[in-house]
Amino acid sequence: MRRASRLRGLSPNTVLEAYHLLEDRGEIRARPRSGYFIAGAARRAAVPEPEPIEAAFEIPPVAARAPARLTAAELALRALAAFRLPGHVHFSGSSPHGDLFPLGRLARSLKGSLHRLDLSTLPTRLPEGNGELRRFLVRRALEWGFAGSASELVITAGTLEGMNLCLDAVTRPGDLIAVEAAASYAQRTSLERRGLRSLELPTDLATGVSLGALERALRKHSVRACLLMPNFQNPLGFVMPEAAKRELVALLARHDVPLIENDVYGELHFGGARPVPAKAFDRKGLVLHCASFSKCLAPGYSVGWVLAGRFAGRVQLAKWTTNAANGVITQAAIVEYLRHGGYEHHLRRLRRTLAALHDRALATIEWHFPRDTRIRPASGGFTLWLELPENVEASKVYALALRERITVAPGPLFSASRRHRSALRLNFAQDLTPRRDAALATLGRIAASLA
Repeated sequence: MRRASRLRGLSPNTVLEAYHLLEDRGEIRARPRSGYFIAGAARRAAVPEPEPIEAAFEIPPVAARAPARLTAAELALRALAAFRLPGHVHFSGSSPHGDLFPLGRLARSLKGSLHRLDLSTLPTRLPEGNGELRRFLVRRALEWGFAGSASELVITAGTLEGMNLCLDAVTRPGDLIAVEAAASYAQRTSLERRGLRSLELPTDLATGVSLGALERALRKHSVRACLLMPNFQNPLGFVMPEAAKRELVALLARHDVPLIENDVYGELHFGGARPVPAKAFDRKGLVLHCASFSKCLAPGYSVGWVLAGRFAGRVQLAKWTTNAANGVITQAAIVEYLRHGGYEHHLRRLRRTLAALHDRALATIEWHFPRDTRIRPASGGFTLWLELPENVEASKVYALALRERITVAPGPLFSASRRHRSALRLNFAQDLTPRRDAALATLGRIAASLA
């Protein structure tokens, strides 16, 4: 250290800080009373070889059988099991921490709504949903450019149910569905369970789905529907430019192909204006727009909706025949909350908090992860997509992190064809404790040791 200080003309404290940074990145290591040494092959060899991703989840196999590749559904179940492990720092989930939501006010709204709710009328409200809630949602949609009518609106038990109802309405088993090259494992499971085939479209981290590839796919294959997430896509985080959304809707309209649009993160933008959904450009009723309050206001209340276009009747029928019992009481609680105001104030505060957490996570990643890690700053939502150096397997990072009581979502979980072997999705708003930064630094050191 003294020699480096003299040669570089730097203070000993500056050199020590630089050495600590190199040590954090796994490039050097300290030996007591001997100094700092290049980590080299000896350090990499000391890293234990983890199990493959299928074996890393700490629950037994779904069924006893010869070793085989797990289905998307089985991997999803195991990921959810890891997410529930107690005492861990979790970066793996798909929701922010509950403390970021006005749960206390919602509980009081729930109590107040029960006093005013005529329980004798519940059966008549089950399929259509709360009338005041329906009016609020239509007004909200008009603000971002919705040009349809209230008859398109179907109240659902969350975004996932809405998406599943849309799939039931426009597809049959064996149909080919165009999807992003990386998508949530809940979506993958829904397609697999319905016997639907996925056509993975090339996707850019800045602009989203390749429209050229989609057009070629529409000419070459019998694509029955598209299932896409243009705003703050999970897991990649991109927002399709407004012009690209307009072109996407026009392209699908020329081929008369429906678009199921997942817009559950649309309200979580960091900038001044909400990104416009693709539904705003729909003039033929081909876009089925799915959203909910689960990620922006009321997790666990299971209140969502679909603006289903020309398919509203089919979606409503699917709702009737699968889950006619909408959450009348939770809808009433949300209406009570909305009636007394504060929704916009809550959203502004939530967006500011998520933006600050994003910036803090980004700084930690830049300090501690391998220098060749590719990451694009997000403009909304609460997740980051990291592409590690090509020689780093995300499944190994996952397994080693689990031993440190840290969970993370490895890239192969988001692809039916097991792509993204060197990618991770990080939820930066899931753990709000002081240990979060240290755990993220540990995750970076694990990735650096494998690189």
